[in-house]
Amino acid sequence: MRLYSMPSSGNSYKVRLLLALLGRSCETLDVEYQSEALDRAKAEGLLPFGKAPVLELDDGRLLPESNAILCWLGEGTAFLPEDAFARAEMLAWMFWEQNQHEGVIAVRAALLTYPHRRAQATPERLAELLERGHELLAVMERHLQDRDWLAGDAVSLADICLYAYTHSAGSRGGFDLGRFPALNRWLARIAALPGYKGLEA
Repeated sequence: MRLYSMPSSGNSYKVRLLLALLGRSCETLDVEYQSEALDRAKAEGLLPFGKAPVLELDDGRLLPESNAILCWLGEGTAFLPEDAFARAEMLAWMFWEQNQHEGVIAVRAALLTYPHRRAQATPERLAELLERGHELLAVMERHLQDRDWLAGDAVSLADICLYAYTHSAGSRGGFDLGRFPALNRWLARIAALPGYKGLEA
């Protein structure tokens, strides 16, 4: 397999993290923002939706979208719950991550991190994202106050999915993670999983 991965992106990181936790080898090609490698991958039709990550399977098929890749890699592993409700709950969190969480947590980090996005980083926009982001993190905090994992009673793809942008929300997005003790305990549990690799690894 070959993974077209944007090194700084949480969406790409969640795939790299799951591969590491599963102990699966995969060639990784870096296609960072505004790089020749990204332009080349787009020109060669290797990024069906025009963005990373994309997993190229051994037979040449291309699978885009980070959460779809997680589901494909998770088949037959302990990261995909056997219980039908726990599996549906896992998917609900993964849908929420793309529909709500990423568009706030990841966007604020991007505005503060990437030079080509800084023109959009107005004080008003940053303040709006900060307030909304804390509301979203509070949703996770409430859910995790009396449970270890987001779905079911064991780590699942939902945890890997939400970890990617949440763990760097403070350092990259300026969110106050100190407000959320249950969330921080959850982050620590994921970082302690065998095979764990960080964003920069």
